Amino acid sequence: MQYTFLSATVLLILITDPLGNIPLFINVLRNVALERRPKVILREVAIAFVILLVFMIAGHTFLRMMHLTDLSLRLAGGIVLFLIALRMIFPHAEGPLGSDPLGEPLIVPLAIPALAGPSAIATVMLLTSQAPGKMLEWISALTVTMAVCAIVLLLADKIQRWLGAPTVAAFERLMGLVLVGISVEMVLEGIRIFIRQL
Repeated sequence: MQYTFLSATVLLILITDPLGNIPLFINVLRNVALERRPKVILREVAIAFVILLVFMIAGHTFLRMMHLTDLSLRLAGGIVLFLIALRMIFPHAEGPLGSDPLGEPLIVPLAIPALAGPSAIATVMLLTSQAPGKMLEWISALTVTMAVCAIVLLLADKIQRWLGAPTVAAFERLMGLVLVGISVEMVLEGIRIFIRQL
């Protein structure tokens, strides 16, 4: 599958799942002062953006250094994405990414793995390895994605009150279902490439 700016943006938004992360952010930030929360959210989104940007720009070099192929990255990304998507569809008591710490979070679990998780890292590396000449498009897609995440998460309390927790949970499961389809397609495409290489 060849990605465009629009399809890459949609894919990254689905993977970072800002709407599905609303309950996680509200829960993790419950012990943080109300006036401090926007700063923490913006800081965590900025950290996630920098991490993903580094992997996007240096991803191909990292693959070569680790002796990994695009094919192995595609398959690994698809499997990780599939597992996370399953946890979105069938929620666990600790949330889709595990238990949350007390106090003000720093990097974990909001920047990593909630926003810049393994599937997001694998996806940005996959985008650049498939079409390194479109780097400007991929950076733009990532920038738009992080802006959407920041806006949604800054409005997390209002969105949850407006939609209600059950609706937010339903959206998360719907996004999980879409991600299952995307992850299966990634794995199938990897298998097709592997068979052609035999």
